[in-house]
Amino acid sequence: MSDSKFKIIAGLGNPGNKYARTRHNIGFSVVEALALKFNLSIDKSRFDSVYAKTKIQGYDVFLVKPLSYMNKSGFPIRKFAAYYKVDMQDIIVIHDDMDLALGQIKIVKSRGHGGHNGVRSILDAFGKKDCIRIRVGVGHPGDQKSVTGHVLGGFAPEETACVDKSVDSASDACLCMLEKGITAAMNLFNTKR
Repeated sequence: MSDSKFKIIAGLGNPGNKYARTRHNIGFSVVEALALKFNLSIDKSRFDSVYAKTKIQGYDVFLVKPLSYMNKSGFPIRKFAAYYKVDMQDIIVIHDDMDLALGQIKIVKSRGHGGHNGVRSILDAFGKKDCIRIRVGVGHPGDQKSVTGHVLGGFAPEETACVDKSVDSASDACLCMLEKGITAAMNLFNTKR
């Protein structure tokens, strides 16, 4: 992250009640958890997104939920960044990740999309991969044919406590990055199980 005044924290997901609390929407859940920590409502609308703006660690931070559906997430985030002149390295993207176990989070920087279509859309929209990502584990269904149902499905009751904990950890990781930088956040959160 740079010393630039503006930061964007974007959670990925799909709009509408049908997708709320699904694995694919865990990015939305993290941004909502962050908003809750600052008593904010994500109720402003711009660039096919809903957002809230607040000050964290002296930065002007936009908490953004793109409403363009997961696979087209890049366009709203790109418009937001262009309008407020936010460099890609000052964007934290939070998304679900099937390659991580449920409850595990991992911070990565300047990496490829790893097969995640929402992330692919962002990298395509910016034409580079300089953003920071928080991968939030949702577990893998075991076979390729079950992937769509898995990510668009809800969590089992016995998974709820684990999910809530990982959502809280991911929101803490965002705050840690703003306060202490990405390396400190990686050291703290990437080793946790």
